[in-house]
Amino acid sequence: MIKIYIFKPFFHWFIFIFFLFIPFSILSAESSIPDSKYSWWIWPLILLIVTFLMGIIAVLGGVGGGVLFVPIISGFFPFHIDFVRGTGLLVALCGALAAGPELLKSNLASLRLAMPMALIASTMAIVGAMVGLSLPTHLIELSLGTTILGIVLIMLFAKKSDFPNVQKADSLSTALQITGIYNEPSLKSEISWKIHRTWAGLLSFIIIGFMAGIFGLGAGWANVPVLNLLMGAPMKVSVATSKFLLSITDTSAAWIYLNKGAVIPLMVVPSLVGIMLGSFLGVRILKIAKPSFIRWMVIGILFFAGLKTISKGLEYYGLTFFE
Repeated sequence: MIKIYIFKPFFHWFIFIFFLFIPFSILSAESSIPDSKYSWWIWPLILLIVTFLMGIIAVLGGVGGGVLFVPIISGFFPFHIDFVRGTGLLVALCGALAAGPELLKSNLASLRLAMPMALIASTMAIVGAMVGLSLPTHLIELSLGTTILGIVLIMLFAKKSDFPNVQKADSLSTALQITGIYNEPSLKSEISWKIHRTWAGLLSFIIIGFMAGIFGLGAGWANVPVLNLLMGAPMKVSVATSKFLLSITDTSAAWIYLNKGAVIPLMVVPSLVGIMLGSFLGVRILKIAKPSFIRWMVIGILFFAGLKTISKGLEYYGLTFFE
């Protein structure tokens, strides 16, 4: 009875928002897809089902929803890539906003580590979003497909270090007082950490922020390796801080897409609801699932989605290799 009571208010709010935005969504959908043989509700329903499954896979595979959403929806759905990127940013933003307060409360996400990176990444995300919306669609598709294949390579070969050995903090991180302590239950002790190569990390976030804005992917796939392997933050701190970073970086880019009319409620509402419900179920399945199998499944899905996106971009030149 308690679970039903909690779910009902959420369901009522969803119905209210959904029907509130239906008239605007229909107008936007009709302007982007001129002659559709399907009823207007078919694609949102399919989107809800697909994003529900995507939410499960994202949790089990340890990747952000935005990383799966943009390549899969742009590759296999008839939506314009601008709308997909705008929705992808909101999908990534939704998860980050939900997790952010708890991560800060548990002292895993570090404000001192996040804010300098967020300042640079959010600024470049705005630039990236403006550039992305001004480029031809086929160039975006080709670049996005190539980036997705690059993410696949990172997932295949990137190493992880739970507790990097940082002998001495560099001068910049010392001046900014980027250090911290968190409780590690597995070791039953408190871990003190510091970072180095801060300048290299800041320069890396110029590229990460730009790519997050131009492709609408979120940036967790790049944040964690930079914070962990390059700058020497512990893995848990890197993951938590990366999640918090998304709430700042993606907000900046999302406003650009929203201002340009590239955010359609008919896509956003079912996508967010599907991702959230799938994530709730994914957390429960995670207890019994085999992580290695899920990881390879995610890599396979991203690989084919990347090829499909490149194929769509090559259609502009009369070439195709992946139907």
